[in-house]
Amino acid sequence: MPGYSHRTGAVLAAVLIFTCVMIGAQPVVRADPSRPVAADGSRIAETRVESDRQSELEVYSAAMNSATRIRVLRAADPDTPAPTFYLLNGANGGSEGNWLDGTDLVDFFRDKQVNVVIPFGGAGSYFTDWRSDDPVLGRQRWSTFLTEELPPLIDATFHGTGTNAIAGISMAGTSVFQLAMAAPGLYKAIGSYSGCVRTSDPAGQAVVQAVVTQQRGTVVNMWGPPTDPAWRANDPYLHADRLRGTAIYVSTGTGLPGPKDDFEGAHGDLAHLLYQLVFGAPLEAVANLCTHQLQDRLRQLGVAATFDFRPNGTHSWGYWHQDLRNSWPMIEAAIR
Repeated sequence: MPGYSHRTGAVLAAVLIFTCVMIGAQPVVRADPSRPVAADGSRIAETRVESDRQSELEVYSAAMNSATRIRVLRAADPDTPAPTFYLLNGANGGSEGNWLDGTDLVDFFRDKQVNVVIPFGGAGSYFTDWRSDDPVLGRQRWSTFLTEELPPLIDATFHGTGTNAIAGISMAGTSVFQLAMAAPGLYKAIGSYSGCVRTSDPAGQAVVQAVVTQQRGTVVNMWGPPTDPAWRANDPYLHADRLRGTAIYVSTGTGLPGPKDDFEGAHGDLAHLLYQLVFGAPLEAVANLCTHQLQDRLRQLGVAATFDFRPNGTHSWGYWHQDLRNSWPMIEAAIR
């Protein structure tokens, strides 16, 4: 190349290395023609390698016309096909507490032959398809993204077998049921931890309203006014018979302070402990009531499910950490 010398190349290389070190950059692989691209244009736009077993993705969703951050924990043997376990964060979308920060997820799955996929974002969205764009939350088409756009990209990139399971906490404890209803057969198992599955009765609508409003969203943009049929259409409690044949695990505490509701359980953070006791207690009490209603409904329909009613515990990560461990044998058996 004219004007190019070995010395010039060495200088450029040194500058590049110095820049990467100064900004703390991780190796980045941008989208290229060899990567899978869906017919609608959905694609993995960027991959950041965090370690030999972890990757951070930016996945472009055609349905939402935006990119979503995804963390992938690769299976113990990345070269051997593996099922996929999707883990959804709660009402804040993972911005203030998430599966990576709140649990020992990385260590727990280190020796397991499963790809673990954690989407970030979707605060207050219920991970559903909204009927209208929201002035604050924007375009929400999470059901389409999670059930149609993302799984083929994950399977093609990380040697997926096409077998999936999904679990979520709090708001997402409702969403996992809705997603399973929206895509029959996509998930062999679902795990719901401290969720409130009933959404269309007055109490359920009040819970949904509170979650969406807390994130400054407008709930009518999701399913319309309270009388709109979309509320009933998206209520897993009413349509639980569609889940027949899916392995179901549901857990909740009572709201009474338990072994994780102390200074150590709050990771030495007094403010966080106060939040658990003041806000996490009533939230879990509501989830407990909803979960008992769901159990009665599934029994009435003859739909098999595993329920774990803890005798205590607030709405907090210390308990969801244990819920994940307790539910994993059932989920693993379903996707093996």
